[in-house]
Amino acid sequence: MILPKWADVVLIPLINLFLALFVSGLVVLLIGEDPVNAMKIMVKGAVGSTYGWGYTLFYATNFIFTGLAVAVAFHARLFNIGGEGQAQLGALGVALVCLALPWPHWTLVLPFSILGGALFGAAWAAIPAYLQARRGSHIVITTIMFNYIAYALLVYLLLGALKAPGMAPESPRFPAGTFLPNARDVFDMLGINFARSPLNVSFVLALIACFLIWLMLWRTRLGYEIRAYGQSEPAAIYAGISPFRITMIVMLISGALAGLMGVNAVQGEAQRLLQDNVLGAGFVGIAVALMGRSHPVGVLIAAVLFGALYQGGAELEFETNVPREMVLVIQALVILFTGALDNMVRGPVEGAFLRLGRRPAPGAAAE
Repeated sequence: MILPKWADVVLIPLINLFLALFVSGLVVLLIGEDPVNAMKIMVKGAVGSTYGWGYTLFYATNFIFTGLAVAVAFHARLFNIGGEGQAQLGALGVALVCLALPWPHWTLVLPFSILGGALFGAAWAAIPAYLQARRGSHIVITTIMFNYIAYALLVYLLLGALKAPGMAPESPRFPAGTFLPNARDVFDMLGINFARSPLNVSFVLALIACFLIWLMLWRTRLGYEIRAYGQSEPAAIYAGISPFRITMIVMLISGALAGLMGVNAVQGEAQRLLQDNVLGAGFVGIAVALMGRSHPVGVLIAAVLFGALYQGGAELEFETNVPREMVLVIQALVILFTGALDNMVRGPVEGAFLRLGRRPAPGAAAE
């Protein structure tokens, strides 16, 4: 039975999320804390103030880019697990642009930093894509390997050519003209008081990316070819769709999206290139894409949820004895229930809808 669209996109992910939070609550209980109180602290810390919202949406911006990167690849049945490395290289591209000139204003540098992040991320995804399309190397294995290579390359550069004076492995600070306006600056112009946070105009860029990916996937010929190839490779080949072309295009788009995370993490927050600019966001993107059913709107909602988990987890660690690593447990449980155990929920839900569909209408038996 095919479920209604709303049940597949909304109902099942909500049930999976509830189960993940329920099991997480049991873990919190075993630690010796009240799970209800822990949930209240997390919700209040994530969305109970402008400060919390600022950090929640900042984290969500990173997860939107990496989630879209995974989602686009999923539509072609490609599991791009290399978002971490592609985001690292995207951050390098953004940093090189920002350090290239004494930029006088952020509006001048932003288009070039977007281009730099996208090109470096796409280039890092192109090599595993070619190995998959031409040599048959599995995309999962090659992208995982390239994550470690990207990290090693960044360490090499930050200890050498890009190192700033001092002990820390980091680049020089970017020119002041490259700094992106944050949410407080924007709301101050509107006369609204907003707490200081790293949330910046990259969030708008992430929203635009969601719209453009939706437009590409469901309103263009390329998007149709990508989805057709993902549904059935033999049928797509019979229809004249080139596997090599689709694999390369999809992975280039996926890598570019992951690379765009560098605009938010490097230019928007750190304002310099650090040893680890991604902090696991590439892997969180997998959970975001799974929970969002690889739809841009679903990715946006799931990214905000995971942003709230990150910010709420920080507040939970501060106010209780629950370690922040508990957020990783919740993430793992969300991935478990939305991925590996999805059929555990889907089966009963489909059965319930099937029984409802067979139930006779009121008065039908009397007729």
